[in-house]
Amino acid sequence: MRLGVSVALVDGELLPGDVEVVDGRIAAVGLAGSGGRGIATPGFVDLQVNGYAGVDFSAATGDEWRAAREALLRDGVTAFQPTFVTASLDAMQAALARTPTDNHGPRIIGAHLEGPFLSPERAGAHDPAALLAPDLAALDALLAAGPVSQVTLAPELPGALDLVDALVARGVTVSCGHTEADAAAANLAFDRGATAVTHLFNAMRRPEARDPGIAYAALGRDDVFITLIVDAHHLADDTVRTAWRAAGERVVLMSDAVAAAAAPDGDYGLGGTVPIRSHGGVVRNEAGSLAGSTLSMLAAIRNSHTLGIPLAAALAAATEIPARMARRPDLGRLTPGAYADLLVLTDTLEIQRVLLQGVTQPC
Repeated sequence: MRLGVSVALVDGELLPGDVEVVDGRIAAVGLAGSGGRGIATPGFVDLQVNGYAGVDFSAATGDEWRAAREALLRDGVTAFQPTFVTASLDAMQAALARTPTDNHGPRIIGAHLEGPFLSPERAGAHDPAALLAPDLAALDALLAAGPVSQVTLAPELPGALDLVDALVARGVTVSCGHTEADAAAANLAFDRGATAVTHLFNAMRRPEARDPGIAYAALGRDDVFITLIVDAHHLADDTVRTAWRAAGERVVLMSDAVAAAAAPDGDYGLGGTVPIRSHGGVVRNEAGSLAGSTLSMLAAIRNSHTLGIPLAAALAAATEIPARMARRPDLGRLTPGAYADLLVLTDTLEIQRVLLQGVTQPC
């Protein structure tokens, strides 16, 4: 089956020609002679999704999980990490235990634990009463409760580097976030195997000329992925452009979506307990702090492209690069032999088709 497209995102470049799919996998790219239209791209890989379409993953039932995954798929997400924010240890273990392990719908890479080992000074919308000091026994209890693929922690906390070591040994991606780390503390964590920062500039130490903090430390390295929320609310336009120019192919777009995403304005929950309110596309907790977003991955791509980021780079930051950050070479790629988990976009960046293993999905 040929897709009938004019270009495809292959290894970070828009390659002219059509794409052929056979038995659920990519058979060929760059095929000439179809006279097609549109863009083929790998399905979006979102590494931070707290909820979607009215569903808070921390409290989701089976039916709610199915509904949210269907909505994510309609919006082009073919693989994702459900994200559980700080809550009591029992509540986080219960949420992990409820995480689906099937592949009906977008693939679940594993859970992203954003907490509970975060800085009280940079808690943001997280419940400060539920934060924990780094503790190997607590970490082991969480890892035993369900499939964990990423943990965000504050590396400056006493004992945090021991957690970094334990997570790296288990193959879990370590990201630094909600942190007061200075550059020295950040570099210690990166040298021990932390490979990312969570939502750059948000909920982290403010950089200054002689105190660059974790943000500039991460931007100055070649081995750290930079995740961004490009929703016009979390970051100024110039901040986004600067991060892209500094980090280039290390930029990862993610949504940080909450239950209010793909849902009407109103009151929702975060982490099962934190009340949040969505109004005009902005989500805040009762104290007025930003509390995730209503962003879709396609909107993040469009927003980045509008700011001058080349389309191929913006698409790669939502597909190939997050898959690389998650150490999943089987995802986010349109190369012969890869799963045909892909999208066909119109020239105006609207989703025309969504395929999972070569099968067209309802849109």
